[in-house]
Amino acid sequence: MYVAQGRNYLDQRVDVVPSPSLKDRHATVTYDGLLKQSGADKVYLHYGFDGWNNTCTEEMRREPNGAFNHSVSMKGASECNFCFKDSANNWDTNNGWNWSTDIRY
Repeated sequence: MYVAQGRNYLDQRVDVVPSPSLKDRHATVTYDGLLKQSGADKVYLHYGFDGWNNTCTEEMRREPNGAFNHSVSMKGASECNFCFKDSANNWDTNNGWNWSTDIRY
């Protein structure tokens, strides 16, 4: 993670605001990674909590700059785990490491 212009970026492809996230509050996940760069028409956020419990897959919204974002209610106790897929079922799992953001009270 690095900080630029007051925002916490997990890497150059994924941004979560706020990060760390707050329990039972919404955080916005923004994706500008490989699937988007490869021309995906739709991107889905696949996420779960505290080691991939209570998983869900939801379509992200395309922004005018081409990136995708989705708001997630942070229902976990300590972390939100996530990765991405497109409509052709191609996945971006961060080379098998996926992504996560801490959840704080």
